[in-house]
Amino acid sequence: MVRASVKVGSAKLVVICVGLLGFALIADFLWASSSSPSSSSFSVFDSKASTIIVPTKEKNKKEKEKEKKNGSSSSSGRLLADAYADLAGPQLNWEKMETSPVPRLDGAAIQIRNRLFVFAGYGTIDLVHSHVDIYNFDDGTWGGRFDMPKEMAHSHLGMVTDGRYIYIVTGQYGPQCRGPTARNFVLDTETKQWKDLPSLPVPRYAPATQLWRGRLHVMGGSKENRHTPGLEHWSLAVKDGKALEKEWRSEIPIPRGGPHRACVVANDRLYVIGGQEGDFMAKPGSPIFKCSRRMEVVYTDVYMLDDEMKWKTLPPMPKPNSHIEFAWALVNNSIVIVGGTTEKHPETKKMVLNGEVLQFNLNTLKWSVIGKLPYRVKTTLVGFWKGWLYFTSGQRDKGPDDPSPKKVIGDMWRTKLKLNE
Repeated sequence: MVRASVKVGSAKLVVICVGLLGFALIADFLWASSSSPSSSSFSVFDSKASTIIVPTKEKNKKEKEKEKKNGSSSSSGRLLADAYADLAGPQLNWEKMETSPVPRLDGAAIQIRNRLFVFAGYGTIDLVHSHVDIYNFDDGTWGGRFDMPKEMAHSHLGMVTDGRYIYIVTGQYGPQCRGPTARNFVLDTETKQWKDLPSLPVPRYAPATQLWRGRLHVMGGSKENRHTPGLEHWSLAVKDGKALEKEWRSEIPIPRGGPHRACVVANDRLYVIGGQEGDFMAKPGSPIFKCSRRMEVVYTDVYMLDDEMKWKTLPPMPKPNSHIEFAWALVNNSIVIVGGTTEKHPETKKMVLNGEVLQFNLNTLKWSVIGKLPYRVKTTLVGFWKGWLYFTSGQRDKGPDDPSPKKVIGDMWRTKLKLNE
């Protein structure tokens, strides 16, 4: 009897062990399936080629049917996870170039032929740059650093060129959230000499700025507190780096004020694109003008001035976009815009960066997403030379699954870009 009990107990033990082993094998198979590369969120970096390849998620049948029903297609190479408001777009091959001598946020850049002049900007919230670096597109190197005037603003500048002279309008003087100045300057890029221009009637923060029909136009931006939108529009006659008038002339106000817009002249028309109302303000009573968050509204607005000198509303951007004042280039009668910021995440309430390359075709007046960046980035600085689209500096995201801003960068990237007119 005792021997029989032992045999029965041994048999039960064997059955239990076999069952546990089978369960473990099934669990391991399921874990391996859910962790396959096609469903994970990652980027592959080929260090030898210095090229980022962002893989595309393989969709199941249910996802494809849902996209077809909604009339959308997520062909983006980035896995979006919980990110907010990313748009679908084709994959681009980005090549990493020589990094800028310093990282920059809210700096400015002007391209003159094969050189990109990069100005000012924050290094950190407590450090601002007061010099110019030059990037040579032909040999891919940085050099020729020189200082800015001591009285010149350090960030949120308005800036434009006539091909030799660079006109610099107002901007924020100092770090943190200090207010704007009304001082204006002009730089002769051949002699590296600076001269004064007549001051604006009042200070402005990050105004839209362009040369159009022989006049320097300054529009919108924020008022002295950095937050309240300005609607004013002024112009000043200029030629060969000199003001032809002593005072600014009032022009038709812009329909909607605010900073961080792209401002472009093409085909003898002036375009103002994107932007926002509101921005960080200095904390009341702070001796260092410490930044304090305020409500911001980012918009899709596109306005145009032509012969009638009345603002016309054009088709809006695919989504709200701001912090793009120097993030654009003219390519084959299209305006190409790189990165930026959109409305805050609806749940986390954090700032959301954009990672798309947008095209606004001036022939058809249609917007399209023509590519994805290696990461989302705001206030980046853009150039276009011999078929290559470049961007450098700004503030990038925390990662593929987190579109909020983190590191201020000096990276320089380029990709081959060909657009049809």
